[in-house]
Amino acid sequence: LYEELDQIGGTVLLVLDEIDHIGSDDEILYEIPRARANGYLSNAKPGVIGISNDFGFRDDLSPKVKDTLCEEEIHFSPYNAPELRAILEERVTGAMYDDAVDDAVIALCAAIAAQDTGSARQALDILYKSGEIARTNSEKRLTEEHVHQAREKLEQSQVEHGMRELTKHGHLALVAMLQLAFEQETPARIRDVYPLYRRIAEGSNVDPLVRRRMHDHLADLAMLGILDRQMKNEGRAGGHYYQYEFDVDLDIVGDVVRDFDSIALPKGVTARIE
Repeated sequence: LYEELDQIGGTVLLVLDEIDHIGSDDEILYEIPRARANGYLSNAKPGVIGISNDFGFRDDLSPKVKDTLCEEEIHFSPYNAPELRAILEERVTGAMYDDAVDDAVIALCAAIAAQDTGSARQALDILYKSGEIARTNSEKRLTEEHVHQAREKLEQSQVEHGMRELTKHGHLALVAMLQLAFEQETPARIRDVYPLYRRIAEGSNVDPLVRRRMHDHLADLAMLGILDRQMKNEGRAGGHYYQYEFDVDLDIVGDVVRDFDSIALPKGVTARIE
């Protein structure tokens, strides 16, 4: 890397998209800004630009990295509905037949995305999926019903993808929660989930995590919109704690869990998803 940077020379900005995925191995963020001072570079002056939707990721960086970066934050607000509508109208002009999409459809796609994430990618995905549905049905014009169908399909696909991309321990936590849901034992606290998680992990020949680390995986499932997390406060007597339950259809979860070949599924789960 340093050889390549020196060949380029001058001021070089390294842009790291989704920089929050760097996790705990953040040594590179310490090394690059100090590379010239440490004698690794002579012709280049490197800088780092990180892009992230996670405003809190810097809290987990090591103290030496925080001191080295001397960062400045630039915040980009989400797109609003008129801005998204303008983006969609430009794309429709180049991608769709004349009169295939009316203003109400574009406005609906923009409104859905603006109310959710403010993301142009989401608005474009909804419009694209709406077009796919209309084409599959041999219909020449997009309607608002196509948009609603597209939104539902995309949300389901996103949830399924999120579950499949979890780590092994994320899958184990998911299966434990599914077992409790089938037994109608949710909302569940970590004290209810952890013993079941341990049994499933041991039955799958996986070393279980400690309780705190396993709780992080439940929090990840909540962040992905798979679980709903509610904090309860019982005052001095019981303190505060989190309860978890599924925020998606259990049939969707079962369809994904059915493909977990390396996990020994509990009999209660197997009986429900077969």
